[in-house]
Amino acid sequence: MFIKFRFLLLSFFVYQYSFSQEGIAVYSDYLSDNYYLIHPSMAGAANCAKVRLTARKQWFDQSDAPQMQTLSFNGRVGEKSGAGIIVFNDKNGYHSQKGVKFSFAHHIMFSRDEIDLNQLSFGVSAGLIQSQLDQTEFLQSGDYDPIVDGSIVEKDSYFNVDIGASYNFLDFYAHATVKNAIETRREIYTEYESDNLRKYLLSAGYVFGNKEKILWEPSVLFQLVEKTKEKSIDINLKAYKNLDFGTLWGGLSYRRSFDSAEYLNGNSVSNQKLQYFTPIVGVNYNNFMFAYTYSQVTGDVKFDNGGYHQITLGINLFCKREKYECNCPAIN
Repeated sequence: MFIKFRFLLLSFFVYQYSFSQEGIAVYSDYLSDNYYLIHPSMAGAANCAKVRLTARKQWFDQSDAPQMQTLSFNGRVGEKSGAGIIVFNDKNGYHSQKGVKFSFAHHIMFSRDEIDLNQLSFGVSAGLIQSQLDQTEFLQSGDYDPIVDGSIVEKDSYFNVDIGASYNFLDFYAHATVKNAIETRREIYTEYESDNLRKYLLSAGYVFGNKEKILWEPSVLFQLVEKTKEKSIDINLKAYKNLDFGTLWGGLSYRRSFDSAEYLNGNSVSNQKLQYFTPIVGVNYNNFMFAYTYSQVTGDVKFDNGGYHQITLGINLFCKREKYECNCPAIN
């Protein structure tokens, strides 16, 4: 019985991830100077065009463990617009998905001059995603299941759209995004999956401190999955230190779900919520950047004691405009 309850609890957390992560999953990589990855309105919002490559791997000692790679580029188009592209590959056991997203953003400046930051942005991303279910290893034990064809790899492609807005004012910023705004469905899971894959993201942050010493950046990210009503929040704190060779920065992120699952703990029933800590460290040298994040799930019941590792590599290009007079790392 205890094993059954542990399995149900684990299934709850796996379901939270698999359902809510249609398209590009929302991990903590946005903290690696990569807000465009989750907010299309940030395409071309910064002074430089940005290239970001991320690679994420979970549970190194488990076969077919989740892993994801993304490659993104975004930059300014003219004086008031921005554009970007994201290519990604996400694999989790027998299921995988590949996709490409194209983004366009429009930026409205309310600044008095070219060095005051007061920018309202609107953005949209249109993406084509291919889901794949590999059934070739389902029946290796010789068991027969009439709904499983152990000789095929099922594939299905679908289209979806993300829309959002951002506001950057001096040292303050806020973002709102609706991911998977169009109701759609992958035919692979027709009987079990809803058409509604919408997720709402709200994030905000503020940068303060002394540029000659240390800058501090507290921020939050709230997520809501419309169909299942799942909610979670990220509470983040980053610090920046300017050095002779560039900028050294680091931080800590804490994610916690508002929803919990029950499991049998001895003779009593306990509750557990999904929660994990993510320390992050990065460095900027000239126009290059490198970041490493490590996420560790906490709680009595978890699939594996190992953590989630992620590396981000980046380069800034075409930095033509003068920097704004503000503490705004994501823009400057």
